[in-house]
Amino acid sequence: MLVIDPVAIALGPFQIHWYGIIMGTAAMLGLYLAVLEGKRQGIDTDKLLDMMIWVLPSAIIGARLYYVLFEWEYYSTHPEDIIAVWKGGLAIHGGLIAAFSVGYLYIRKHKLSFLQLADICAPSILLAQAIGRWGNFINQEAHGGPVSVHFLHSLHLPNWIIGQMTIGGVTYHPTFLYESLWNLVGFGVLLFLRYVVVPKRGEILFSYMIWYSLGRFFIEGLRTDSLAFNGPDWLAAVLQFFWSPMGLLFQAGQLTGGNIRIAQLVSMLTVFVTVGIIIYRRTKKTEVTNTKQVKAVTTEVKTNN
Repeated sequence: MLVIDPVAIALGPFQIHWYGIIMGTAAMLGLYLAVLEGKRQGIDTDKLLDMMIWVLPSAIIGARLYYVLFEWEYYSTHPEDIIAVWKGGLAIHGGLIAAFSVGYLYIRKHKLSFLQLADICAPSILLAQAIGRWGNFINQEAHGGPVSVHFLHSLHLPNWIIGQMTIGGVTYHPTFLYESLWNLVGFGVLLFLRYVVVPKRGEILFSYMIWYSLGRFFIEGLRTDSLAFNGPDWLAAVLQFFWSPMGLLFQAGQLTGGNIRIAQLVSMLTVFVTVGIIIYRRTKKTEVTNTKQVKAVTTEVKTNN
């Protein structure tokens, strides 16, 4: 079967990789959608774009540093590969930590609403993640353990995906595809919340955090290249307990370099903390307004005047 060349364009020593094209496309489409929603909510477009100028590079740097940090045993002896992002190795959690940190500092400086802007950006982030996973597909990374070709045919996958998931004569779980589809469905869910349900401010962000983390937790258990560390056995047992429903359907991917998958641990903690925040805010009846409520109040004030 034909394997896709990771290099899209080669002009002598100059190469443009599909990984970079896909990641760039994902970022630009996400930014475009965020700007459209920002306009709808009356956000200054210039400020939103200025924020993204800081946030996007920070996300890439954060994602790379996070990955390099947990793979330091390799990069300490291959420092020239630290900047080789086109080879893959961008940890989404690192990118999110950096993006939200820089975004928060920018928003605080310009006295904007963090939760409002986070709600605006959350669906764009999830869509970008759905698209970005195809960069892993091109690089033949972020896959799961071995499966039969028959299994992939049973999923009605086209031959070009099956061929790319066959590495060294072995066929692997297309976990990139599972996560991409999960994120795409989540993107639709967040848009439904935004335009139909219209939840309290901040809850689109929280819904994103829960949706993405749940999918990542279960899909991560199938992967064979997870960032991991040696942690206490009781913590590994807890993670395995929560992942066990997935184990009824699929075999877990072989884990090397530790007994705790970092992405699983971060995802599980994110779900519990986020659910706790939602319960706390609703219990305390935190005063949070949504876009429609703001417009209604504004209209009423103008009418009374």
